[in-house]
Amino acid sequence: MKKILSSVLILMLVVLGLVGGDSNQVAASEVNEAVKGRITVLTNRTDIVDTDFQEYKREFNKIYPNVKVEFEAMTDYSGQVKIRMNTKDYGDVLLIPNDIPVRDLPDFFLPLGTYVELNKKYLFTDDKAYNGISYGIPVAVNAQGILYNKKVFQEAGIQEIPKTPEDFLTAMKKIKENTEAIPYYTNYAGGWPMNQWESHRTSVAGDPDYVNGMIHDDEPFAAGKPHYIVYKLLYDLVKEGLIERDPMTTDWESSKHWIANGKVGAMVLGSWSIVQAQQMAANPADVGYMPFPYTNKDGNVYAASGGDYNIAINKHTKNKDAARAWMYWFINESGFAIDQGGIPSFIGGGFPTTLSAYQELGVKLIGNNPAPDDEQGILDAIDHESEIGFWQPDYKQRIIEAALGNRNESFDDIMNDLNRKWAKARAKIMKK
Repeated sequence: MKKILSSVLILMLVVLGLVGGDSNQVAASEVNEAVKGRITVLTNRTDIVDTDFQEYKREFNKIYPNVKVEFEAMTDYSGQVKIRMNTKDYGDVLLIPNDIPVRDLPDFFLPLGTYVELNKKYLFTDDKAYNGISYGIPVAVNAQGILYNKKVFQEAGIQEIPKTPEDFLTAMKKIKENTEAIPYYTNYAGGWPMNQWESHRTSVAGDPDYVNGMIHDDEPFAAGKPHYIVYKLLYDLVKEGLIERDPMTTDWESSKHWIANGKVGAMVLGSWSIVQAQQMAANPADVGYMPFPYTNKDGNVYAASGGDYNIAINKHTKNKDAARAWMYWFINESGFAIDQGGIPSFIGGGFPTTLSAYQELGVKLIGNNPAPDDEQGILDAIDHESEIGFWQPDYKQRIIEAALGNRNESFDDIMNDLNRKWAKARAKIMKK
């Protein structure tokens, strides 16, 4: 089963406004008293669970007055939810932890339909699909890049947006030399923010099929390849002293305030972070967003884009209708995606002003195509078997520790080790 439109083309259509909205996605105006029940919704948004989410609930209850909604917010969302998934008690509606293997999705979540059908209405429903069935829909679509403070860049004398890793290192050195700001903030201790680097393998590759092709490559971490290029920049930032004084004590919540108000120059984060920083800034206009600094061989700068967390329904819920009502209302009608600076996942949902700089710079959004049917789940299986953990912070933190001199290994030592683990796991999985 092949996808009719690639992720890249769909995103282009969304940006250009050439795809119309589906009639089923128009906000419901009639009160529905037939749907009843009490549901618990799990979320990672500890920052807005007591504000925005309460307003979403009030609006939802205007249409579904007999559904009682409760929220549970967690800072270490994936870690806590995965522990709860060992039981049947992991909420009624939740965000699928990113590192759950796709082959395990049917064990935990209700099927939502075939991704071929869902892709006619929503973007990236193949992200959490197995055997042609989707189990989640993105709450928003994010572009990947680097959050930065325009005022800090200006004070440092940085004239242009960096287009290469070397340019970015030069810019960070200027910040260190000419301002009091921390050039780059790693968020090492937070763990999960380190995973924001991983999406840029697609930004550097400039190929929507690159990630799928990794299962046919024994050395995806070799010099010159996307992973090497991406993480060499992280290593060099640390090696050259362009980060916070003590990465072991970084603080995620504080870092957002610091970059918003000029105490930090830049952080690799998804576009979801723009609005959060702007809300904390004394001058929201100081908050900027740039693509990962890499110019492809074709002369283009690409920005990986794809679904944020996927919202899904616990297969064990006792209130399926109420859970479905909340899930689809939240995606289609709450306005959450635009509120948070993201692209709505329903086709025709528009493009946020927070990403206008990408349009001005001519950055090309690029998404990962779904794996062929006969290769679904293989990438996850190799990743799991190798214990590399694309969406775990371990090897990113290892890179930082090596650059600090806390480990007796070089960057190339780490890359070679990851290649060995990958090749060994690939040989085992591909034989099955």
